[in-house]
Amino acid sequence: MKTRTFRIGGIHPAENKLSNNAATQPAPLPKQAVFPMSQHIGAPAKPIVKKGDKVKVGTMIAEAGGFVSAPIHSSVSGTVFKVDNAVDASGYMRPAIIINVEGDEWEESIDRSSKLECLADHPELTPEEIVNRVKAAGVVGMGGACFPTHVKLCPPPGTTAECVIINGVECEPYITSDFRLMMEKADELIEGVKILMAAVKVKQGYIGIEDNKPEAIELLTKKLENTPEIEVVPLEKKYPQGGEKQLIDAVIRRQVPAPPAIPINVGAIVQNAGTAVAVYEAVMKHKPLFERYTTVTGKQLANPSNFLVRMGTSFGELIDLCGGLPEGDNKVLAGGPMMGKAVNSLSTPVGKGQNSITILTDSDAHRKAPQPCIRCAKCVSACPMGLEPFLLASGSALKKWDLMEKEMITSCIECGSCQFTCPAHRPMLDNIRYGKQTVMGIIRSRAAKK
Repeated sequence: MKTRTFRIGGIHPAENKLSNNAATQPAPLPKQAVFPMSQHIGAPAKPIVKKGDKVKVGTMIAEAGGFVSAPIHSSVSGTVFKVDNAVDASGYMRPAIIINVEGDEWEESIDRSSKLECLADHPELTPEEIVNRVKAAGVVGMGGACFPTHVKLCPPPGTTAECVIINGVECEPYITSDFRLMMEKADELIEGVKILMAAVKVKQGYIGIEDNKPEAIELLTKKLENTPEIEVVPLEKKYPQGGEKQLIDAVIRRQVPAPPAIPINVGAIVQNAGTAVAVYEAVMKHKPLFERYTTVTGKQLANPSNFLVRMGTSFGELIDLCGGLPEGDNKVLAGGPMMGKAVNSLSTPVGKGQNSITILTDSDAHRKAPQPCIRCAKCVSACPMGLEPFLLASGSALKKWDLMEKEMITSCIECGSCQFTCPAHRPMLDNIRYGKQTVMGIIRSRAAKK
């Protein structure tokens, strides 16, 4: 199998795909569902329900707070318990809607049949109509970034889309939710790709999949053998190949310039495999985004599993379905071990971007004491953005913000490759994240004064 990959940096951590062969199972309904208003990049959604209101599965409960925002729909039927604050995956208390679950009554507008609807049979679906349905359904990037999908489907003036690239890479260790989705929803995925291509008026689509998923590559290649406009692209096992810029380089050999450049500047629109299926369901089934595929995994977990989860279900409920937390100290991550962030409460609800819950035992999560930098440059070789992580980390610690901006700290994708390779166990990613956030704030403040 001939594979491609990106050209700068990269690493290959141990995969630990423990739940690879675990067929996806529907998670039970929660007794109470919690919906944070910030489940996407951009302005938080605005609640449109109040305490005591009755809702069904698919009822809009919060409207978009701006153009770069997305509405939120109930994943359960029941009564609004309160509109208040609740902890989210960031660990902070955020505005949220809390609903007591009573049955499972769906909005009648949602097509719950299993019939596959094909784009070729729906000439009424203009690009504008597709974008409107995606926007109304609250679809966002489901690989973790959570960027509102309708915004990506509206390229800014002066840019032209040439292709759609589907991210089926799943290069993070442990996570298998996208693999299971590609195996179990292949037809819906393909129709979703066609819909995305129609929305942005392009003739070429690609599905990038790493070669540690040969079953998915074989299945989709077979289903697309008479569809030359969509190509399955086998990719070498390499982290962070799921990053937009790395995936574009691997698939079409184009490199996205430094910010503010984005993928559309090189003609590409990248969407996650889960997003493509959500787009299919939104456009063809009138189904809002209120459930998703999520992996719950860990080396000491009794039963690593993949679930179809209703938004608002707590981390704790899903972990219990897998046998509960292992004995001893554990770190629970929202996401995978490379880019995931530790949560401080098992009451944290699953949101639109929650592709994985990873449980690391103390021995896996424990950090070794940092030592002085030995100038080995392993972090430089590993950086997929061609940056100098040792310099960015040190400059951030010393608060040299002008230098950090000059050294393009805003180009960092926070993949953690530098910290993973560091033999001195330096906390580089921690410092770089702090520096990046600070520099971006300085840039925004400067722009606001103009």
